[in-house]
This record gives sequence, C-alpha cells and structure tokens, in this order.
Amino acid sequence: MTTTTARAPETTEPTTAPATPTEPARRRITARVRILLWLLLVMAVALVEVTTTTRSLLMRDMDNRINRLLTQEAGEFAGFEERGKDPETGRPFADAERLLTVFLQQQNPDADEELIGLVRRTDGDLAQIRQQGDIGSGLPLYRDADAKRRIFDSPDSTGTLHRPQGEIRWAKVTVARAGAQPDAAFVVAIHPEHERERVNTVFRTLLVISGVALLLTTGIAWVVAGRILKPVRVVRTAAAEITEQDLTRRIPVHGNDDIAALAETFNGMLDRLDRAFAAQREFVDDAGHELRTPITIVRGHLEVMGDDPAEREETVRLVTDELERMSRIVEDLLVLAKTERPDFVVHEPAQVAELTADVFVKARTLGERDWQLAEVADLEAELDFQRITQAMVQLAQNAVQHTTPGQTIRIGSRVAGPHLELYVADSGPGVQPQDAEIIFERFRRATSRRGARGSGAGLGLAIVKAIAEGHHGRVRLSDTPGGGATFTLVLPAPQVPEGHPT
Repeated sequence: MTTTTARAPETTEPTTAPATPTEPARRRITARVRILLWLLLVMAVALVEVTTTTRSLLMRDMDNRINRLLTQEAGEFAGFEERGKDPETGRPFADAERLLTVFLQQQNPDADEELIGLVRRTDGDLAQIRQQGDIGSGLPLYRDADAKRRIFDSPDSTGTLHRPQGEIRWAKVTVARAGAQPDAAFVVAIHPEHERERVNTVFRTLLVISGVALLLTTGIAWVVAGRILKPVRVVRTAAAEITEQDLTRRIPVHGNDDIAALAETFNGMLDRLDRAFAAQREFVDDAGHELRTPITIVRGHLEVMGDDPAEREETVRLVTDELERMSRIVEDLLVLAKTERPDFVVHEPAQVAELTADVFVKARTLGERDWQLAEVADLEAELDFQRITQAMVQLAQNAVQHTTPGQTIRIGSRVAGPHLELYVADSGPGVQPQDAEIIFERFRRATSRRGARGSGAGLGLAIVKAIAEGHHGRVRLSDTPGGGATFTLVLPAPQVPEGHPT
C-alpha cells in the first residue's frame, strides 16, 4: 500500500503536465469560416433539392409521355378495328390476322417502340406480325417468346414488364373473332431505358453545374464575407490595443448598416469607459491631493505631542477637527463619484412647495441669519427630492459661510417660462466676475468669497452642479440686488395650467 501511494503522484504528473500547453493552441473557427460553412451547407442542400426535384419532374414527364403514347396507339387500333375495312374486299375485316396485318402496314413506330400483332394458332403457339422502331439495346419483345406469352395471357390492358434484359411498358387491345376466348391481340411495347438514361444524363449534368456553382459561390462568399467582416476585425484589433492608460482609440464609422451600428456602439462603450476611468483617476487624485494636508497635520501634532495635559487636550481637539474635515471630504468625493452612475438621480413626483418649505426649515439651523422664505411655486414636478434638498442646503451653507449674523438670506422657488427655479440669495460680498466659473470646479475657491473663513474643500458647489445636471438642468450665478450672490437651480418645469398660481 505504501508503494502504491508513493508512486501515484509520480505517474500522474507526466500525463497531466503536457495538457496545459495544448490548451492555448486549440484552434478556433473564425466567423468568416463559419459564415462560409453555413452558406455552403445551405447552398448544397438547395442545389441537391433542385437537382433531385428536376429529376423527379423529368421522370414523371417521361412516364406521362409513355402513358399517353400507349393510350394513343391502343386507341387508334381500337378505332381501326371498329371502323376499318379490308382494302381488297371493301368490307369489315373478317380475319384477325388480316386486320392486324393491314393496320401494322400503315404504322410508323417511334424509336424504342414496338407494334406487334399476336395471333393464337390452333396448336396454341403465337404467330406475330410486327412493326418496330430502333431498339438500340436490350432484348426486343418480338424475340422474347416468354414475354409475349405473359403479355398475351395477362388479363390487364396495360402494364409494366420487368426483365433482366430491360423494362417494357406495354398496352394491349384484344381481338376476339371466334368464341369467347381472344384469338388475337394488338400490343404496343415501349422500351424506356433510353428515355431514362437521357433523364439521368440531365441529372448528372445538373450535378456538375451545381458543383461548379458551389465552387464559384465559395470563392465569392469568401471574398464578400471578408469585406463584410473587415470592420469587425478592425474592432477586434482596436479592442486588443486598448489599455487602461490609452482609451483614445476609436473605430471609424462608414455607412449605416449593422457593422456601422456595431462600431458606433463600440465607440460609445469606449467613451463610457474613458469617462469612468477619468472619474476614477480624478477621484484618486482629488482624494490624494485633499487628504494629504489633514493627514500631515494630524501626523505632525501627534509626533510633537508632549505629556502636558493641556497640550494633549489641544492636540486631540486639532486632530478631531482634521479627522472631521477628512470625513467631510471623503463623503463629498463619494457623492461626486456617484454622479456618473445612472441611479445618481431618481426622479419621482414631488411637491415643490413642500420641498421649498423643508429646505427653509433645515437652513434656519445653519446659522443666526435673517432667513426669509421669499416665494413658493405651488406645483408638482418630477425630481429627486433628497438630491435637490441636498443641493439647496449646500447653497444655504455656502451663503452662511459668506455672511455675518443678522444679514439676510432668502430662499424661494418659482416658475419662469419653461423652467423651475429654486434659489438661495444672500447679502454677502458677492462673487468677482473672474471667479464666476471656477467656483463650480472641484477644489476651487473664489478669492473674495472664501478667504480665511472657508473651511470646506471646494467640493460643495461642484456637488450642486452635478445634481443640477443630473436633473438635465444647470446652476446659475447672478448678483443679488443690493449686494450679494444668488445661486439658482434652473430645472425643466412641468406644464403648468394657464392661470395656475405660482
């Protein structure tokens, strides 16, 4: 038992090791080859179906022609028997042999056709009078005594005689002149081998033509599939060349077919990936940039902290303050990172009047200011109640930071044409024209409004802008009459009935 268990791993290693290198070498069938194989399969099935159907139709047409010919010849003899007269006597035929002889002398049989008159002798043998066309192969009926006997004795008027020497299609008209038993018969015999061989020749010709057509189709399909799939190969090549550091490559779009739609979809995917990676890099850069300072401050104070209780208390206060600021920065960065997600803003029916009053109540706790609810739009709109409240509270906080106790801050909402406007107007120092654009960027502060009193990281207005754009709106900055700045969320407004109080 010990020997077996010791050798088991050694015997399994050589058998499993070579299997790994062979897995990447497994060949894959390309889309071009698959398209070609499916096309060849469909074409082959179609061509085989066409050729076999054509052969069946030709064989059926041959059978119909033989049947018509047999019926025609038998009908002509029956009519001659009924109405014909002996040219020597001018009277109806009294002798079956004479009837058959005169009729056959007037006939000119087609190729592969035999016209035979059979007369029963008194001794039981069959005498024959014949006319025949060119029987190129096989054994003619007039030489086959057994076949003649079988046809003469058959109770049927038509049939098929299968012989090793060749098939015979025949029709018979009996002549009874003496007694109840027929003593003579007119037989039409047709040998269908040549007709069948001509049908088979046509069938083989169609097979050859189908094979040539299949080869031509293969070549044409190979070229056409290559041209159609060329943009797909371009997409595959571009996808292979794209890396996390380089997402700038795009697929050229030509035409308006499915391949062009694929290229456009691929380019759109690259745009989304580029924005996602850019947001990720921006988030990492912003976090690293903004968190570096409080971390340095915390580390520095902890390193120089002594044993003095008062010094320890002051260090703990400073560290706690910096940690709180770091927490606010992280929360703001996470909010900005979510702005690229489709569920960042969830639109729901909301009462604008209720939202405005809710913001006013929450803002009054931010500082001792002269808070005023200026106006209220009484209507229902599709918006994200929580996000709009977050943006308005942020604007109110911004106004508190740049006003002093007792100064006026007005909050309101109104409908202005096709827009719903929610605003916060302060009576502070205002914003310089050169700062009007940069204050909505991340980590940017206006010189006249921020100053030493600004404790934020410069992310508040960027969050407000992201929330407004998530509602397909924008943030507008304007001067407050009498001094100050007014920040307005301009959002698409629902249709307001005429005369509705706003």
